[in-house]
Amino acid sequence: MTELTIGRAAKNAGVGVETIRFYERKGLIEQPLKPRHGGYRSYPIETVRRIRFVRQAQEIGFSLREIEELLSLRADPSADCSEVRERAAAKLEEVDQKMAQLGRIRSALDELIAACPGRGALRKCSIMESLVAATGETRVPAKADHQESAR
Repeated sequence: MTELTIGRAAKNAGVGVETIRFYERKGLIEQPLKPRHGGYRSYPIETVRRIRFVRQAQEIGFSLREIEELLSLRADPSADCSEVRERAAAKLEEVDQKMAQLGRIRSALDELIAACPGRGALRKCSIMESLVAATGETRVPAKADHQESAR
């Protein structure tokens, strides 16, 4: 069995039918032609392999645009492995930068949580005060302030 309905292709690729349609709209896979005399479109097994490739590349962080570039390289007989390696190295650098940023966010949250007593009036909440201070304001607006400005 080398030709599959969209439902079978989706099942074999481990995705939903809507994912296949989305990939078709994005140009990652080709949409088979409709049969002349009615019936269902037939998807070749190669499309299932291509969908699996796309999903695997997504799992390790490549964007759809980057995956499209990888697919182009895959289809180019003159492409060199070094081109793929460069893209993977760039993706790793991007991941490292995101992890560093997440580390800074985590440290900032740790500091805010450690400084917060966890009880009392919201006007005296150290987390809210810190967030408000970052905006340039000098205090957390009280509920009454909001009610007066709404009138």
